Amino acid sequence: MRRYSAFAIAREALRHHTGWGRAWAAPEPKKHYDVVIVGAGGHGLATAYYLGKNHGLTNVAIIEKGWLGGGNTGRNTTIIRSNYLQDASAAIYEKARGLYETMSQDLNYNVMFSPRGVMMLAQTEHEKRGYLRTAHANALQGVATEFITPERVKQIAPIINLDGPRYPVLGALWQPRGGTARHDAVAWGYARACSDMGMDIIQTCEVTAVTREGGKVTGVDTTKGHIGCTKLGIVVAGHSGQLAEMAGFRLPIEAVALQAYVSEPIKPALDCVIMANTVHGYLSQSDKGEMVIGGGADNHNNFTQRGSFSHIEETTRALVETFPMLSRLKMLRQWGGIVDMTGDRSPILSKTPVDGIFINCGWGTGGFKAIPGSGWGFAELMATGHSPLTAEFGLERFREGRFIDESVAAGVAH
Repeated sequence: MRRYSAFAIAREALRHHTGWGRAWAAPEPKKHYDVVIVGAGGHGLATAYYLGKNHGLTNVAIIEKGWLGGGNTGRNTTIIRSNYLQDASAAIYEKARGLYETMSQDLNYNVMFSPRGVMMLAQTEHEKRGYLRTAHANALQGVATEFITPERVKQIAPIINLDGPRYPVLGALWQPRGGTARHDAVAWGYARACSDMGMDIIQTCEVTAVTREGGKVTGVDTTKGHIGCTKLGIVVAGHSGQLAEMAGFRLPIEAVALQAYVSEPIKPALDCVIMANTVHGYLSQSDKGEMVIGGGADNHNNFTQRGSFSHIEETTRALVETFPMLSRLKMLRQWGGIVDMTGDRSPILSKTPVDGIFINCGWGTGGFKAIPGSGWGFAELMATGHSPLTAEFGLERFREGRFIDESVAAGVAH
């Protein structure tokens, strides 16, 4: 892999940029791999990367039915935070947040990580008590957060209206080292590093069947032929249930659309991320000046990547109360992603009833922020059979009634 640097840019400028090679190779699939990862999104690519970096497994194929990073990785609002209530959740998200801080250096690829801070508004007394509880839990978990006053909220975000007609701002849970990153760059950086280690990234290759023999996986049938493997990792977000059925087992998940949209670009007005769970909307400003806005997931199961107009109206109405200046902006574009929800709104990183098959799914609306931590833990699980980061997120927890209930902890439906 040719190393990117300021000197490389200067050298190529003198050569009219004719010397740049492909960021990653586009090989034909081999007959057999030690590991096949289905899904070339952030989680799948991160898993492959840490399989190679941490465990020396490089005979790996990452197969994708569409294009690399074209699913939820490229269809989110890029928020990164780790201030979760449950210990298991805080551990994996904090691992991810820490890895994001050094990702550009680790991958030699600028992922544009911006630790601008994440603020979660408390707009009811119940929510205020909940965030105070989370702040205390985070202190015990080693996650740097604090509960701040309305005056401090206004100081950080001057455009906010503290005295909303329905829900005044009573304070906020503030994580100064949270922030955002460039979603496409995360996928591209991991892909480039995986390709450099000799892994095969195979795009436009849809899985049509999972083959087994004697209760053990033997490979996958695809639109590019059969690909054999010793271990199979399923990392396909909203289509996890379909892949699991191909493999012969069921998952306790449901797929829904989660949408977001951006405004026309404006001058800098907001330099942090703000989440308002009571009115159900969140907001940040991109480097290009667009206001990036998201809200709740659709309330019906679907596989659309567009979303519904009712949620655009609901989210906009809610945020205009707290940020009146948004009422003067025009919407520029809108999109949706397909997320898979578990009953406790926590992910599944687990072995499965089929020997050699591992599943990583159920991230709901929090998938992007977890990418490096998810990849680190899932790679360890696939390579060694156990990972401290993923131990609590096994499929067996639903049978045992051992839930990691982040839906109750967050006070929102997802």
